[in-house]
Amino acid sequence: MVNICHLDPVGATLYGMNFNIPKNDSKYWWTQHAVRKMAFYGLSADRVKRTVRNPKRVEDGVAENTIAVMQPGTNPKKPSEVWVMYQQKEQNVKLKTQNLGRKIIISAWRYPGVSPVGKKIPIPADILEELKNEGVFK
Repeated sequence: MVNICHLDPVGATLYGMNFNIPKNDSKYWWTQHAVRKMAFYGLSADRVKRTVRNPKRVEDGVAENTIAVMQPGTNPKKPSEVWVMYQQKEQNVKLKTQNLGRKIIISAWRYPGVSPVGKKIPIPADILEELKNEGVFK
């Protein structure tokens, strides 16, 4: 697997496609895990932001203090869902910490098919294992 931390920040050819690495700004903080999964599933930063801003479904995330949001895919012949797990940091005027007031994008993935409503969030096993190995949650 290509380590995209050392690739050109403007854009990278990864998994046979051109992928623009998202930049951290005042609203969103992107983990390396989320960037790698976005490249793998062919999700753009704009698609992930749109899913966070206008979700069709909102669930509790599997990690502590996280939120998982979903939007359905656009192809009716091949149904899928775009899921994003993020953590909202509270804004505190007294503390000027780097991540306060931002949404930390922890992971993003494309789920094949339609997931059941109200059940455990369908995170693929490889993503769960990778998040545990990176120490995002236990």
